[in-house]
Amino acid sequence: MILQTLLGIELPIIQAPMAGVQGGALALAVANAGGLGSLPCAILSPDALRTALDHFRAATDKPLNVNFFCHSMPEADETRLSAWRASLAPYYQEFGLDAQARGGGAQRRPFDAQTAELLSEYRPEVVSFHFGLPSLALMLQVKAWGAKVMSTATSVAEACWLEEHGVDVIIAQGLEAGGHRGHFLSDDLSEQSGIFALLPQIKAAVSVPVVAAGGICDADSVRAAMALGAAGVQVGTAYLLCPEADTSEVHRRALQSEAARHTALTSLFSGRPARGIVNRLMRELGHGPEAVPPFPLASAALAPLRAAAEAKGRGDFSPLWCGQNASGCRAIAAADLTLQLAEGLVG
Repeated sequence: MILQTLLGIELPIIQAPMAGVQGGALALAVANAGGLGSLPCAILSPDALRTALDHFRAATDKPLNVNFFCHSMPEADETRLSAWRASLAPYYQEFGLDAQARGGGAQRRPFDAQTAELLSEYRPEVVSFHFGLPSLALMLQVKAWGAKVMSTATSVAEACWLEEHGVDVIIAQGLEAGGHRGHFLSDDLSEQSGIFALLPQIKAAVSVPVVAAGGICDADSVRAAMALGAAGVQVGTAYLLCPEADTSEVHRRALQSEAARHTALTSLFSGRPARGIVNRLMRELGHGPEAVPPFPLASAALAPLRAAAEAKGRGDFSPLWCGQNASGCRAIAAADLTLQLAEGLVG
């Protein structure tokens, strides 16, 4: 009950924030079912963030988790951007697109003072971060209204660093997890491991509650994580077919096909390693050629290709984020899924 008491929730189930495939409807459904609903806020403009918070607060008094990225924005390297566009040029030609077109793609913004000031008006109960933590000043600003802070660790070293820097909850992200890796101390993926190897190591190294994430998709895997010492679980992939999710039709079809059995880490879609269903772009360009610009600059050049392919019902250039275990994906209400995940838990 430590996690439930700390976060003000009834069930130790956290819905993973998933930018691009969900909005407030999924967060609201999970919150009303007793779990912790999460809003992915890194791609939201200030106006969009305010609207999302207004809608959530008007609909429920349940706790909310708002999630942000803590990356540093890189300088645009025109040479590298040109090389990236050149590698995509044959696909542009195939679809009759202008290879020199600029713009498009999700704008992923790091957490900043303007955002913290906006949030202070709403005082969300939980603020979570990916890729480390913001500055100490911003952390203190967040904690000033009583928010609990969570962040992702992909190694024991990252978990210890997060505890030392004041987080209230650590999310241990196993290598099975779909979407972006949350690593921030090292880019060496060989240092990362599956959740059932990572979880007990982190649990032994820190004193704050640890939430397990990665490959958890049903009540059995939830109970297994709890048996290894997790205070709760964070689930993403299993929610992707729920009607409250904004998952695209091509993504939904892929999740329900044999293709979902084949996932891999790739930097192609954003410039940072993320796990998704293997598609044409990944097969033909590999998982991260040197030409890919650093996160988050890679996505802009892919946006026209994604739109053109999806208009034809194809996900060849879409980031089909998915964890290694999609067996729990079902087109059922998010509230029902949340209750099923918690089935059999004591307390």
